[in-house]
Amino acid sequence: MATFFALTSRGLVDALRDELAELGAKNLEKEPGGVYFESNWATVYRANLRLRTATRVVKPILRFPAYKNEDLYNNIRKFDFTTLIAPEGTLAVEASVRDSVFQDQRFVAMKVKDAIVDQFRDKFGSRPSVDNDKPDLVIVVRAYKNEFHVSLDTSGEPLFKRGYRVGTGDAPLKEHVAAGLLRLAEWDGETPIVDPMCGSGTILIEAALMARKIAPGTLRRHFGFMGWKGFDSEAFKKELEASMALEDEAAVRVERALAKIYPNPLGEEASVAKEEKMRPMFFGYDVDSKVIKLAQANAREAGVDDLIHFRRHAMETLEAPVEKGIVITNPPYGVRLGEEETLKDVYRDLAFTLKSRFKGWSAFVLSGNPELSSAMKLKATRKSLVYNGTIECRLLKYDMF
Repeated sequence: MATFFALTSRGLVDALRDELAELGAKNLEKEPGGVYFESNWATVYRANLRLRTATRVVKPILRFPAYKNEDLYNNIRKFDFTTLIAPEGTLAVEASVRDSVFQDQRFVAMKVKDAIVDQFRDKFGSRPSVDNDKPDLVIVVRAYKNEFHVSLDTSGEPLFKRGYRVGTGDAPLKEHVAAGLLRLAEWDGETPIVDPMCGSGTILIEAALMARKIAPGTLRRHFGFMGWKGFDSEAFKKELEASMALEDEAAVRVERALAKIYPNPLGEEASVAKEEKMRPMFFGYDVDSKVIKLAQANAREAGVDDLIHFRRHAMETLEAPVEKGIVITNPPYGVRLGEEETLKDVYRDLAFTLKSRFKGWSAFVLSGNPELSSAMKLKATRKSLVYNGTIECRLLKYDMF
């Protein structure tokens, strides 16, 4: 058992903690930016494959104060990095500094790199090279008020980069935030979802992946730990196979959910258009035909396009496509100058559509602008803090009685 740290966006720590508990991690301890946990390497492999609300999983190795260059250099050398990769391997250092005597994060990264490669040179006479694209080892350094935290990145590329995005519209929602919204909405995995401003489809694609129990990590080919000495490929293979086996179990649940939504499916003899024979669980609409095409391409890449119906449609005239469900959407926040007044009409139209055509539904609106959400003149029954990037947002729940 060793200690690891799973990172996420602020507001999603509780959701991440629940995910880790479901995966078998032990001794969970929440922090503002993530969750510490203890596990063996098999569970770390599982976490990287299945976590939906995490951005990465790291292994903390050093913590120390440093005020001078030699403090930083000497403390880094206290850990033996030669046990992780070969001298001919590659590495990269990610550094960030705040409120410290060290002002330049590039200098910190260089100093850490020097300490590590000098270890290799002293021991082997050769040293790893730097590769910022696909290194064997990524060292993550965070300094706040001269206190340094050094970790090893087990994930490689951030976990929110699932690999299915062919393209995006403006200000796309990150995948792990979309998955977090679904958890905060307490979605049951079977209820239909409508997104009236779906953009490139992230919320609905994440919902479809959850419904099918497609582990997001199975859509990618590489993780950071794969380049380390001691990587247990057999243990990883078992976790990968176990993750993919979940899809077979989910198929029965999806068919059961579809049977409830469509109790009288159309027969092959029915002379209707092909799209009318579809039985989607999820419905995405947008006025921009270009982003609708991107959403369709993204869903195909993720392998869930049969569960999602994307269509160009104005929100003002939108009708509920099925009898019961929930609405989840991420409308624009008006971050550009002069947009706010125009967007108030968008929020008013959203409120009117929800009140008049989605009676009996619950709606979840991610708001990054209180003035715009107040234009809806609806009373939220629940508010959850979520950060979308650097923007402080609230996921507002409205019950359409």
